[in-house]
This record gives sequence, structure tokens and C-alpha cells, in this order.
Amino acid sequence: MQPGEPPSDQDLADLARGIIDANRYMTLATADGDGRPWPAPVWYAHQGYAEFLWISRPEARHSRNLAVRPELAIVIFDSTVPAGQGQAVYVEAQAGELGGPQRDRAIAIYSRRSEADGAGRLHAADVAAPAPHRLYHATASRHFVLGAGDRRIAVQPG
Repeated sequence: MQPGEPPSDQDLADLARGIIDANRYMTLATADGDGRPWPAPVWYAHQGYAEFLWISRPEARHSRNLAVRPELAIVIFDSTVPAGQGQAVYVEAQAGELGGPQRDRAIAIYSRRSEADGAGRLHAADVAAPAPHRLYHATASRHFVLGAGDRRIAVQPG
């Protein structure tokens, strides 16, 4: 890309993938049945840039919100960069608790990142009753990054 030239679709996709790969926490934006919003940061793993996984307690406010309203937004960003240099990926998605055979596949995905970060392997018993946590899954429908003038630009990272 030349100075002053707008970024290409490939540049934007590379940016989105880089942000998703480099960060460990995402913020979930959920709402309850009455539309009251609630943000929650969670450690995440991902597969293919459109599938996001995290562990939460089912009684956590964001988990209760997802039980009644599965639509959510996600933002992934690096909060350590200087002012004016930040970038983020914004995601529209559907989410919910995982169970059954889908959970086994998701545990393998989650465990790869968890082990790579030194946090150890996740097991089915860690996210099934009577354990206090459950495994949650979001499937992205749209991704955005910021463009010139703080405009959100749709991007396809995966």
C-alpha cells in the first residue's frame, strides 16, 4: 500500500486477522430481555476468525443475557497502544452455551490456545454440571475494522 492510498480488502483482512490472533481478551456486548446492555471482557480462543469460544459461569450477567437474547457484539482491541494508534475488530454474532458433541470439538479448539498460553488443557468435566463454568460459542456474521475518519468498514478476515 502506498502512502495516502486507501487500504485494500486484503490489507483490511490482514489487519483483522492480526488483531484477533495477537490478543487474548475480547469484550462481549450483550443485552437482557428488556434491552439493558452489559459489557464483559473474557479470555477467548477462536477458529477460522468467525468462531469464538470462552468460559463463563452460567449465572454471570452476560451468560444470563445470552440465554434470553443470543445476539451480541464483540470488540477485540489492544489497550496498550498509545492514544490515536488503536485499532479494533468489531464483530456481530450469535452466541450461546455449548453442549453435546459440539462441545467436544470446541474443547479441543479452546485447549490448543489455552495450552499455548500456559493455562493447561480444558476437559469436558471442567464445563459440565456440577462444575461452575460452561463453554460458550459465538458465530460471527459480520466483521468490521476502522477506516479513515473512524468509519467502520466491513471486512472478511477468514
